[in-house]
This record gives sequence, C-alpha cells and structure tokens, in this order.
Amino acid sequence: MKVGEVMTTDVLTIGPEAELRDVARLFVEHGITGVPVCGAQREILGVISEGDILFKEQGPAEEGQSLLARLDRSASRAAERAAAIKVGDAMSAPAMTVSPFYSVAEAARIMSEHGINRLPVVKGDELVGIVTRTDLVRAFVRSDEDIRREIRQEVLRDILWLEAPAAIGVDVDRGVVRLNGHMETSSDASLLVRLVGRVPGVVSVLADLSWTTDDTTRKGKRTLRRTQMHASSR
Repeated sequence: MKVGEVMTTDVLTIGPEAELRDVARLFVEHGITGVPVCGAQREILGVISEGDILFKEQGPAEEGQSLLARLDRSASRAAERAAAIKVGDAMSAPAMTVSPFYSVAEAARIMSEHGINRLPVVKGDELVGIVTRTDLVRAFVRSDEDIRREIRQEVLRDILWLEAPAAIGVDVDRGVVRLNGHMETSSDASLLVRLVGRVPGVVSVLADLSWTTDDTTRKGKRTLRRTQMHASSR
C-alpha cells in the first residue's frame, strides 16, 4: 500500500508571514496539531506544529547560561524561535517529506524514527497531500482479502518478480498470513517473510517454505530444505 492511497489531499496550509496567534486559532478551530508552511507556488518551506508554539510559550532561555551555550548555533536558533512572532521564524525546517509512491511501511518507519506525527507529501517541490499517524493506523484495519491481494500483486509479482507467483500459497485469517511453497534460495524465502511482515494489516507471518539452494553457506551447496519460518509484522 502506498502513501498516496491513504493521504489527505485537501490540506490546510499557512504562509511563513502569518502570525503564531493565527496558527493557534487554526489548530483550535480545525482540531489539528500541525500544518505545512508553503510559499506562493505551494512549495513546502517547513512545518509548524503545537510543539513549536509550546516552545514559544516556554519563554527565552535564562540569562545565566554559559558563553559556550550562547555561542552554540542550536542555542541561537532556540532563542530565535522563543522570540518568534511569525510562522517563518518558529517553524521546523527543512520539512521532512515523502512521495506519494512511498510505502505506508516506510512512512511509518520515518515517523517512528524521528518522533513526528505527520509528513507532507510532495511531487517534486509541490505539496500534494499530508499523511498522519492516524492515516497509517487506519491503513492497518484492512480486510484479509485486501492483504492477500497486496501480497500477491505487490510483493510476489512487483517486488520479487516471481514468474509463477501462484506457486506460493497465501492464506490470510484475521491478519495472520500463512505462506507455503518453493523458492529458489533460502535468502529469497527469508526476504519474502520480511516483506510480507511489512504489509499494512499483517499481524504475523507463518511460513512453510522450501528452497533449492541454501545461499547462506559459503559453498552454496544445492539442497532441498523445508523449514518453518516465523516473523512479526514489523
């Protein structure tokens, strides 16, 4: 599943010259916690969030800080944000963005690693949507048939390029995926399990797969192996 399938396209934005009071009012009126900051051509300049406004409410740094701290660039930037009146001075920039062609799993990884709640979605420099944690959670609630279809079409055919994807059995029951069949190498079998585990809606993966070549050994001895493989969804 791609970001473009779950993102919101009707995106509220604000310009860098707007005042922070206007942003706070926008958040309250629309029940949101952040918006992209865009230029005249809808190019993304940054993101302003509740966190940026709360930073402003903390007030300026205490005067007793050390000379080293005052000279530090991050401290200087913090002082600018604390004194900010306009959005452009308080926003987080540059904005972390994703393409609509990113996978939902990749967007989730970026949000988790960087502790952010939303990602502007861009094509080139133009803002085309926004994806939030709520959107990603919603993507997790999918029918078993949707999950099975994505595994067959996107994982087996588009990513792994299996000439006969039907040779791999895929059964899904309440998000639990069971795989069975034959792969060329043990590495392919392991990769399949990992990729299926990243499909939105997958709770766990149980795989009963055989392979012709165990390519994890240095000699690459050709054998026929069958093993039970288990993986969590992430």
